Amino acid sequence: MTSRTLVEKTLNFDSPARVPRQMWLLPWAQKKFPEYSAKIQEQFPDDLIQCPALLMNPPNLTGGKYQKGIYIDEWGCSFHNPEEGLMGIVPEPLIRDWTDLHKLKPPESFLNLDVAAINRFCQSSDRFVYAGSIIRPFERFQFIRTMEQSFIDILMEEQGYLDLLQILHNHFLKEVEAWAKTDIDAIFLMDDWGTQDSLMVSPTIFHDHFKPMYKEYCEIAKHYGKYVFMHSDGYITDIIGDLIEVGVHAINSQVYCMDMNELSERYKGKITFWGEIDRQSLLPLAQPCEIEEAVIDFHNKLYENGGIIAQCEFGPAARPENVMKVFETWNRIVS
Repeated sequence: MTSRTLVEKTLNFDSPARVPRQMWLLPWAQKKFPEYSAKIQEQFPDDLIQCPALLMNPPNLTGGKYQKGIYIDEWGCSFHNPEEGLMGIVPEPLIRDWTDLHKLKPPESFLNLDVAAINRFCQSSDRFVYAGSIIRPFERFQFIRTMEQSFIDILMEEQGYLDLLQILHNHFLKEVEAWAKTDIDAIFLMDDWGTQDSLMVSPTIFHDHFKPMYKEYCEIAKHYGKYVFMHSDGYITDIIGDLIEVGVHAINSQVYCMDMNELSERYKGKITFWGEIDRQSLLPLAQPCEIEEAVIDFHNKLYENGGIIAQCEFGPAARPENVMKVFETWNRIVS
């Protein structure tokens, strides 16, 4: 059974031979623990991978996304990063006043994909491949206005706020369709909706303004026969049902910010939990026996003839031996 088939059977709750796996190796860990990183990758290779963002005309960028200093991305947002290996924050808005909204230029280069190169990448591997494009209307909105101002905008609901959301959505619709026409297996959405113990906004705001966007992205993916994967940090229990409803197949979330028993009761067998093992406490602080117990508990509560991808993030503060123990334990579990 190929890795691609393994992931597909997992998403369809069709009793895969084992739980597919994936390590998210952050630049911080790769720089700090290069030998350990390589060892984990060699012993437990990923079953799913992200396609590179292969474009006909790459955009002009300033700096590096994970480099210390200033990084200016494809939209023109300026990220300030004080530490090598991590991604910075946007301290100043790209659009300060709604009268300047006409100056915003979506990155058209991200719509002009090198389709032949993307298809070659997909065909060269038997692993499951998701898009190299990240569809993130909520986070992009925050990058353009800054996080602090974005929450004021959401509460005020001025016309400029609605206009900006529409500009972002129109662009992302085109981006989703461009990728959906390639040989990738899944579209990738990414918006962090949760704080440590609650949603960042009310469920009403999510339902009124963002759920319809996700629904349209998922409809495009479905039209082209693609799956939909999504990442969202924090407590998001209250919107997982909405994500299932619009057509998201797999969610990468911080399940330890939520009640795993509640997740099991409400969502087991309805969506694939694409990780993760707790990176706030367990990975940096736990003993190996506690890691093993956590993985077994995760499996017992959320597995149902599939529905789990053994994803683990190797990032800041994580002990490399604990990341290794995560994959060793998953490898011993017979589905």
